[in-house]
Amino acid sequence: MNADRALTELLAGRLRPGVYQWRTPPVPGAVGDTGWMERADEAGWRGFYLDGRRARDRDSFLRLCGEVFELPAGAGADWGDLGECLKDLSWTPAKHGYLVLYESWAELADADPASLRAVLDVFGRAVKTWRDTPTPMTVLMSSVGVEVAGVPRLA
Repeated sequence: MNADRALTELLAGRLRPGVYQWRTPPVPGAVGDTGWMERADEAGWRGFYLDGRRARDRDSFLRLCGEVFELPAGAGADWGDLGECLKDLSWTPAKHGYLVLYESWAELADADPASLRAVLDVFGRAVKTWRDTPTPMTVLMSSVGVEVAGVPRLA
């Protein structure tokens, strides 16, 4: 399944929510393309874009999440707190679901592999919390040319 069709199936609720690798075709300038957010918004999903080029360690990742998820002041200060915030999201409601695109995650993987594992754990738990609700969460791990061990491919 190509990346575009996979996104369509996901937004239509025909794919099980989860944490997936999402490999879009390598296109010059593709990093940072947030056109998918408009599609998510039109389908009633709240989209969040994590630019991994801004997160090379635990602290910078947590700061990035604070900004992107618009966490309440002081929230998300550590992995446990970020996890609890992602299981709530009452301050940013969605009609049909939450879609997180974590692009360029390889930056964190290269610089701080333990933090990437913590990120996958936090996302996995959040997805599980939302999975059987009217507003499921899916996390797409997007990167060109590299894969995350143990994370299934969506496209």
